[in-house]
Amino acid sequence: MDDYLKEALEIVKAQASVRTMTEEEIVSMVRKLTRGIQEIAAGGVVQAEEEEASCDPSKCVREKTISCCVCDKSFKIITKKHLASHGLTPNEYREKFGYKKGMPLVCKSLQRERRKKMKEMQLWKKRGQNK
Repeated sequence: MDDYLKEALEIVKAQASVRTMTEEEIVSMVRKLTRGIQEIAAGGVVQAEEEEASCDPSKCVREKTISCCVCDKSFKIITKKHLASHGLTPNEYREKFGYKKGMPLVCKSLQRERRKKMKEMQLWKKRGQNK
């Protein structure tokens, strides 16, 4: 096994020990790290733009996580603060990666919970009563 792959596997193993990762996330992270370590060893710089293009937005939103298409980290919610660290606003992020304009940047389970809670609250009825 090549040294770059061994190093990448060690890093991913450490990451997986502190958070839950899907098989897809593990494979993706190993590939990216191996490529990055090889480029650094060769004296090159990791091409961030090239990696951004490899992100498939339709696969980033999963049941328990949503992955950032810029850095490939997984979250329950991609916050404004996180996007600001990449120099993006939520709207710019959605436009750049092809999401619908008003789509919430949250995982599927959290979207369902929020929708259910809003239906239970029935704010649209309360708003009509106050007039």
